[in-house]
Amino acid sequence: MLNYIELAIAFLIALLSTLILTYPVKKLAVKLKVMDFPNHRKIHKAITPKLGGIAIFLGVILAGFYIKPENEHLPEILAGAIVILITGAIDDKYEIRPVIKLTGQLIAASFLISSGLIIDRITIPFFGMIDLGIVSVLVTVLWVIGITNAINLIDGLDGLATGVSTIALISMFIMALIDVQLTAAYLCIMLIGANIGFLFHNFYPAKIYMGDTGSNFLGYAIAVVSMLGLFKNIALFSFIIPIIVLAVPIFDTLFAIVRRAYNKENIMLADNKHIHYRLLHAGYSHRKSVLIIYGFSALFGCMAILLSNAKLYVTIIAFFIVLVIIHIFAEYAGLVLNGRKPVVDAWKKLIKRRERGQ
Repeated sequence: MLNYIELAIAFLIALLSTLILTYPVKKLAVKLKVMDFPNHRKIHKAITPKLGGIAIFLGVILAGFYIKPENEHLPEILAGAIVILITGAIDDKYEIRPVIKLTGQLIAASFLISSGLIIDRITIPFFGMIDLGIVSVLVTVLWVIGITNAINLIDGLDGLATGVSTIALISMFIMALIDVQLTAAYLCIMLIGANIGFLFHNFYPAKIYMGDTGSNFLGYAIAVVSMLGLFKNIALFSFIIPIIVLAVPIFDTLFAIVRRAYNKENIMLADNKHIHYRLLHAGYSHRKSVLIIYGFSALFGCMAILLSNAKLYVTIIAFFIVLVIIHIFAEYAGLVLNGRKPVVDAWKKLIKRRERGQ
């Protein structure tokens, strides 16, 4: 049974620990010269220390010592997290090749699979529960690597990945409470606290970046939490709930893959055409671009919560609404229709007409 006082204390431990530990981690990054230098692709102007993910990880660990979550998969989850953390830290320092980063992610995923933590079934309307069988291993690997890299790719503006991750985790936490998924709830509250503690240092203008150390760790952690909680939900459409929760980073990643494949570019190489950069190019300020993405992330999170135990017809209607929202978001960011915004423009005209009518 969930103890809400313990959850609150674990949250505060994670928040305060990360808030305080970020200071020495920042000094460590400067001493080791693990810095993020401005270039033609990045929008920040000042040299900024990285490795902030270490503070987030330590905040989660310290909260874990207090709340002591119990789950048969925890040793392997922790082992995978350490591999992810080390791989990210090495990349922050030396900018290793994508294939090496992918190898680290595969090793982390293999720990989960060896412990038996896999996506072994999904529930689909009209078909019911489907056992994935041997395909479950492939699905698990793709999910872990996909979400890890999705959070990494969206880490392009101050506080963006931290905030989007926090919003997703809050949604997952609420659903874990509803379904009484103890381990998922405990992990969520620790990660939420650590993220908020780090956001104090990371929101615009950022004093430190989480780096690949943090974005890869958060992506891995979110993938794990969703496997412990959301994929265990037997409600209709449960397979789509994690995708809706993480709609912004997932669709940004898909847009990037399609865009690079269409332009015959290496899909593993970074560029400055992600959603957050396109919002900047559209004229929104740094802070406003981040807040717009926060807003859409929160909207998707709320819809996922409502869908988690909805009836079939409600789920189908809501799913189409989600697709419309994704299209509107893509228009805002200039990702579709060669930058044209017919739906957004029509909505603005409607609002102006109503204002004139008043």
